[in-house]
Amino acid sequence: MQVQGTAEQQRHVIDEATKVGAARRQAQRLAQDHGLDQTLAGRVAIIATELANNLLRHGGGGELLLQPIAAGDTNVIELLAIDQGRGMSNVDSCLRDGFSTGGTPGTGLGAVRRLAAEFDLHSIPDKGTVVMARVGAQVAQRFGAVSVTIPGETECGDRWRLATDGRHTAAIMIDGLGHGPLAAEAALCSVKVFLQAPFDAPQSVIERAHRSMVGTRGAAAACVRTDRDGRVCYAGVGNISAAMVTLHRSHGLASHNGTLGVRLPRVQQFEYQRPPNSIIVMHSDGLSARWNLAQKEGLLHRHPATIAAVLYRDHRRGRDDATVLVFD
Repeated sequence: MQVQGTAEQQRHVIDEATKVGAARRQAQRLAQDHGLDQTLAGRVAIIATELANNLLRHGGGGELLLQPIAAGDTNVIELLAIDQGRGMSNVDSCLRDGFSTGGTPGTGLGAVRRLAAEFDLHSIPDKGTVVMARVGAQVAQRFGAVSVTIPGETECGDRWRLATDGRHTAAIMIDGLGHGPLAAEAALCSVKVFLQAPFDAPQSVIERAHRSMVGTRGAAAACVRTDRDGRVCYAGVGNISAAMVTLHRSHGLASHNGTLGVRLPRVQQFEYQRPPNSIIVMHSDGLSARWNLAQKEGLLHRHPATIAAVLYRDHRRGRDDATVLVFD
């Protein structure tokens, strides 16, 4: 079984040149702390520098998000560069050798693509750019997640986990009531319950999560399990949004009102048949639910991490922790 999920990403706001060096050092330290060798940690540092300079010089500033990801017995470092700048009218030319984004050590996005085990780019003129690079190894499960705190807090009250075993994929998302350490404490109770038996019926996971949170601030939570035959089981309580999305349709997954650990209505599990070539999107109410991927040019064909980053960029509310998870 493979489990994914970090407490939150490191978030670097790149709005002046001095922030580039700080982001590079943090990225290299994160790589070393998670067991990447000197060569791979050096690649992470080069990519962080290139992406941060891109944000500053071509995106009008932006965010660089860093997080570790499990890949078998090793770890991968993911870098997401997100901006709302002028975008690229010709992506292919920006990826050609010899095209420099500013004379940085990597000499351009083409070098970022070569140094990364996984790479993706989505750019729309006048709307902005997202670049995803993962250094280390390819990750078997196609997924992406963004989870950041509300400005001013040091601990995220949202949590997510994703588990796969070859037959099933299961995910949980929790939004602790409010934000800060007490919200995080409540959310972690649900994480522990999920990890004990992630492929149990989602209804059972939610009911156990409720009992584990009695005496805490409480939380909203949703759990989904998908099977190889396309069956989707889902149960949710509170303001977690979830949907199965294709190019032509978004089918919302139903949650009930309530707060785990405080007031639990009768939990009902819903079952769906997953459409071919669909993705599943889950997010906390730190993002508005008024999104439509069909209106975002070419986005559904991108990597789930890129999709998550665009949804975060375009639909975050800015007044709460924000978390979005996307997986195939």
